[in-house]
Amino acid sequence: MRHLDENAEAYYVGLMNAVGYREKDLHKPMIGIVNSWNDVNPGHKPLRELAQYVREGVWAAGGTPAEFTVPAPCDGMAQLRGMKTVLPSRDLIAASIEAMVRSHDFDGLVFLCACDKIVPGMLMAAAALDKPSLFLTPGSMLPFEEDGVTYVTPDLKESIGSWKAGRIDDGQFDHFRQNICASCGTCSMYGTANTMAVFAEAIGLAPFGSATMPFCVSAKYKQARDVGERIVELTRQNVTARQFMTKESIENGILHTSATGGSSNFALHIQAVAKVAGVPMNLKIFDEIQEKVPVIAKFKPASPYNMVDYGRAGGALATLKTIEKFLHRDVPLAMGGTLGEALDRFQRPIDRKIIHDLEHPLHENGCFSVLYGNLAPKGAVVKKSGVDPEMFVHRGPAVVFNSEEEVMDRMMNSDIKPGSVLVIRYEGPKGGPGMREMSIPAAMLVGMGLQKSVAMVTDGRFSGASRGPCVGHVAPEAWDDGPIACVKDGDMIHIDLNQHILQLEVSDEELERRRKEIVKPNHPAKGVMQQYRRIVSGSEKGALWLYADPEDEK
Repeated sequence: MRHLDENAEAYYVGLMNAVGYREKDLHKPMIGIVNSWNDVNPGHKPLRELAQYVREGVWAAGGTPAEFTVPAPCDGMAQLRGMKTVLPSRDLIAASIEAMVRSHDFDGLVFLCACDKIVPGMLMAAAALDKPSLFLTPGSMLPFEEDGVTYVTPDLKESIGSWKAGRIDDGQFDHFRQNICASCGTCSMYGTANTMAVFAEAIGLAPFGSATMPFCVSAKYKQARDVGERIVELTRQNVTARQFMTKESIENGILHTSATGGSSNFALHIQAVAKVAGVPMNLKIFDEIQEKVPVIAKFKPASPYNMVDYGRAGGALATLKTIEKFLHRDVPLAMGGTLGEALDRFQRPIDRKIIHDLEHPLHENGCFSVLYGNLAPKGAVVKKSGVDPEMFVHRGPAVVFNSEEEVMDRMMNSDIKPGSVLVIRYEGPKGGPGMREMSIPAAMLVGMGLQKSVAMVTDGRFSGASRGPCVGHVAPEAWDDGPIACVKDGDMIHIDLNQHILQLEVSDEELERRRKEIVKPNHPAKGVMQQYRRIVSGSEKGALWLYADPEDEK
């Protein structure tokens, strides 16, 4: 029962009776089931059914389930203009959950989530509310297999470039569009959605295997019942979310994400989650942690293996077991026990073709590289493990674009010269506004066969589904008169992932002269996006807005 005075209690009981709760139900732990279900997003469509199994578990354990929904846009669908609102939705999702939970004063929470901004948004909400919490993701989309080849979502994006380059015909392109996204579930790649889902497992807030099992297997329904039962127990014990979002557990999550080749967007979201959880974090701290561990696994699009393959190879427990010596073993798990105890119990054979041992890593020093230089004084981020080693060091002339549309038009209608560095600016948090991801241009680059000769640099983002020499999150952004606003066609740019360098070969004096001549393009912002542009923090601070601290921007 909520802690209300007599009059308010009568109002609460009356209204809850109106939606079907009995008065005795209201004396049990009230479990809010935060559901991101919708039927216009394959990652979220299974969650309506999955929620029923969570509810069964809550009832069985003596609790009372209370389900509500939140927005859940799909990055893959929200391309070009729609992409402007996707990153801002992360903080909106967190705030909408916080408003609902604080209004109804639920005792415990189960977060049902998938996709790129919804998992981090819900993690932020869990940290802000600090109530007993558990996370459950829907599981993986089924891969599409044909002629001995397995395809998943990023292969569809790369086929755009292949079609443009004449490497596949109209019929094959249409066949891919109709079939590659083969079922519901989270796209079967190690993009941002699964990076964040596996991160929730690694820090102890989600049951192991949640992200890597196919969405349709019976184990998922049983897992949902387990989660429903467990959250009631956590609520009675008052074991809250921040007990699994400590400095040590977040370090574990960063190390594991780096070791498994996670999305470059993780650099944004981990700062946002840590900020709300009260754990100190910035790009420098993030880079120092992530580079301690070698990369021991890579998945689509950076390798032939998809998320179902990851699960068959042993899943997150297998990769955590492999890097165990780097981890804090004594951190607790919300499903019970400690990480160390779970690793000690893990006896499954690990497929070392997919998950390498520490003696045979895929890369040393982490999967990311945070770059600095006069083009990115506050940093830039690249997923090093998705770049061909031939492009770890690259020097080439800039070809400058003031929007994603401009670079798309160039790629579709003109030649891109090998050796170039495509600079896409005014796509940062304020400049877009919204910090769009250049996911289709990056995929087209691969499809056109240019990923070993052409680099991209942007103050926007790249998708977790992107591979190739794609440097994003350049800060300060162009809209804030960052050096990227001063780049001109033909300027030489030097990129060195090993030495953490992103350098524009232009003198400081010339940069200062150009800065005085900056003319911003017309990137209008209306409604919520106007407010977003006004208050959002830089990408080097996680692009926070509703949870931003104004003092951080001084």
